[in-house]
Amino acid sequence: MIPAAAILRTQDTVTVLALLDKAAAWLVAQGRTGQWGTGRQATDPRRIAMARKWAESGGLYLAWLDGTPVGALAVGEAPAYAGPATEPELYVNLLVTDRDHAGKGIGGALLEHARELAEAAGKHLLRLDCYAGGDGALVRYYESQGYTATESITVDTPTGPWPGQILVRLLRLAA
Repeated sequence: MIPAAAILRTQDTVTVLALLDKAAAWLVAQGRTGQWGTGRQATDPRRIAMARKWAESGGLYLAWLDGTPVGALAVGEAPAYAGPATEPELYVNLLVTDRDHAGKGIGGALLEHARELAEAAGKHLLRLDCYAGGDGALVRYYESQGYTATESITVDTPTGPWPGQILVRLLRLAA
């Protein structure tokens, strides 16, 4: 597992887009094109705008391993399609890791960092959404990280409907 000290706040959208491109290429090679399609993320105007928004919000973090960026986390406000939260929350807008480093706990470390950020801000809830199509592996991953699936969603995108799942993690704040 990577040490928490290797997770740093950033405004580096180019690195985030490169991580997204690498993850998307891995998904395509696996025949899993429903999550992000088949195109490059770094040339998609929607994805570029999202990366810039995450960076400008101050909620973008990169995980580093031996001087190499190996994951990214973006936290902030929930997107409109997620609906309102029932508790004060921090929303995980992005989690992406470099598949060349799979099994090293990078995603888990980034999600733990999100929990620490939420608790420090006095939030009672972490929420996120993920792709719910295909074999459901991504939903199962988040469940293995302590999240509970709540409602299923469908998001209209320029390439068609995107099946999603909202997941939550209740936090126990110190008294």
